[in-house]
Amino acid sequence: MSDTDFTPASEQTVHSDASGPHPRTLKRVGIGVAIVALVVVAFGITSRMHATNQLEAVSQDAAVPNVAVVTAQKNTSGSDLVLPGTIQAFNSAEINARTNGYVRAWKADIGDRVRAGQTLAILDAPDVDQQLARAQAEYVTAVANQRLAATTARRWQSLLKQDAVSQQEADEKSGDLAAKTAVANASLANVRQLRATQGFTRLAAPFNGVVTSRSAQIGALVVAGNASAQPLFTVSDVHRMRIYVQVPQSYSAQVHPGMTAQLSVPEFPGREFPAQLVRSSGAVDQKSGAMLVELQADNPGDALKPGAYAHVRFTIDGLGGGMRLPGSTVLYGASGPSVAVVGKDGRATVKPIKIARDEGKTVLVSVGVSPGEKVIDSPPDSIQTGDKVQIAAPEKAGADTQAKPNG
Repeated sequence: MSDTDFTPASEQTVHSDASGPHPRTLKRVGIGVAIVALVVVAFGITSRMHATNQLEAVSQDAAVPNVAVVTAQKNTSGSDLVLPGTIQAFNSAEINARTNGYVRAWKADIGDRVRAGQTLAILDAPDVDQQLARAQAEYVTAVANQRLAATTARRWQSLLKQDAVSQQEADEKSGDLAAKTAVANASLANVRQLRATQGFTRLAAPFNGVVTSRSAQIGALVVAGNASAQPLFTVSDVHRMRIYVQVPQSYSAQVHPGMTAQLSVPEFPGREFPAQLVRSSGAVDQKSGAMLVELQADNPGDALKPGAYAHVRFTIDGLGGGMRLPGSTVLYGASGPSVAVVGKDGRATVKPIKIARDEGKTVLVSVGVSPGEKVIDSPPDSIQTGDKVQIAAPEKAGADTQAKPNG
């Protein structure tokens, strides 16, 4: 081995480090870095686009209102017309004082049965007593003057026949008698008036009945003619009751005097009282669009109470058919009532309807809704035809809309 061929290992290593990485290696490294950067950028862009699409989808879903619907079904509740009524006593009287005074005593309280003429309360009116005493004294004086004038007139008439006095003097005495007689009559009328006023210090029941209110308190001042004051007593005749019902105009021709109805009250569930329609106002009220009718019913056991609320059920032919819907489905606008119906494409259609009968919680619709249509319950006031909606809640069973009307 020659000296020229021998090279130490340490020298070979120094030679290699001095020469550096190969250019091809550097190129490959740069390409790899660029690819990684492109992948990172592409992933970021893709993630942002996906988030944007999700946000748009959520916004679109939020813009579609969720609604609950009911399915329209035919009315199967029969031909009964149920309307609210107000019960009143057959006769009712508010007892007020006709004279000023203080309550000395009251003889009846609420719930007491009283007879016609029975004393309810007694008032003290000392000023009326004094006025009556003075009027009686004035009447006695007037009567005395009248008697004296009568005696004088008779005497002068006798003297006139004897030509002892002139005709003028006799006529003057006769005129004085007439004047004294008129004064006596006026005094008597004043006495009678004050006696009647004094009689008003005793308050009496005008007819047989029950005391339904009392505001009289012992020692309380009573002022006659005070329109704002409460009545001292209220007496009601409850052996028979009057029931007043507002009948819608569309049914006014089907109710008439003589027809019977069934009356029910909340405090006696399941019990009905027969009533008879006795009279009608014969006119439709412009504000309510209804005609007032009066029914009368016997009141066994005082079960019916004055002022109570009742349901009155009339049996009328021709009330079947139509669609019964919850009252919450109806929209009331300037053009009349309407409902919003959801079609198969998920869009709403606002339809005008005609309400045949409003029963409170439910309404009977005669025109505008077909069987099986999905009607939006509690629709927003801003809903328009063509609006996209989403049915969120399960459909209410059609039987729910057939609930017994509550008037």
